[in-house]
Amino acid sequence: MEDQKQPNGIPTEEDLALIHRYTRAQLAAQEVYVFQTVLCDNEIDRDGEQFPLASLQTLAELFPGKTGLFDHSGKSGDQVMRIYAAAVELQPERLNSAGEPYAALTGKVYLLRTEENAALIREIEGGIKKEVSVSCAVRRVRCSVCGETLRSCGHRKGESYEGRRCWAILEEPTDAYEFSFVAIPAQPGAGVIKRKKGRGGADAARLAELERLAEDGRAYRAELLAKTLRAGGAALPELDRDLLEGMCAHLEARQLAQLRETLETCAAKSLPLRPQLNARGPQGEYDGYRF
Repeated sequence: MEDQKQPNGIPTEEDLALIHRYTRAQLAAQEVYVFQTVLCDNEIDRDGEQFPLASLQTLAELFPGKTGLFDHSGKSGDQVMRIYAAAVELQPERLNSAGEPYAALTGKVYLLRTEENAALIREIEGGIKKEVSVSCAVRRVRCSVCGETLRSCGHRKGESYEGRRCWAILEEPTDAYEFSFVAIPAQPGAGVIKRKKGRGGADAARLAELERLAEDGRAYRAELLAKTLRAGGAALPELDRDLLEGMCAHLEARQLAQLRETLETCAAKSLPLRPQLNARGPQGEYDGYRF
């Protein structure tokens, strides 16, 4: 919903307070033009790379104060904008192409209302200058297929391995350099958006809760997959483990649990479920083999 209290990019008092952290002079609202942009999100982009939620949260802390350029030129003459606030916004009802709740890093940007910037402001207002791209550094680039460092694991971005698509997961950002207006951004969703009424605390709380639930879900699925593979090895020893793992990658947790139960039942019928050194209960009876 567009905020009707801020027509034509005029900042609020709250905006000005944040902007004045980066200015030497106290500016009046009429001297400043502000706009909001999606800097990046957790979608898999055109380069086969993705920022996970944790990386977006770190970037939200790194980007305030960073400059805005054109085409990542690195020229001081292109410095006409600056990010004065950044936050992660969630759309939990929407899933990205990795099957995760969609999240975007948004930035609030200001520039001065000068004659030199008048044409740029008109182009932003008219939707001509819209697409943006970010420049940053990360400590680790992880493979989506095996979880190892992408450069050393042998997998390649954009290719599939036993039905599992490979992309680069960009983790642990260490610095944010700048953002730029570009013609074709790596991330299709990155660009200027209409200003929205903030929900700060509610979004932050919801973000923390979703991250906790996502971590619990990842841990549960990893444990469930390990048990399924062990059950598969016992029930169908001739079945290739990598093939079974590739098949499991496309299953929902509910389906994976059903497969595990089926494999355990098959294993119980075909194998003696007693280890060489078995534990015995009070009556001397072994209480069962568990995967």
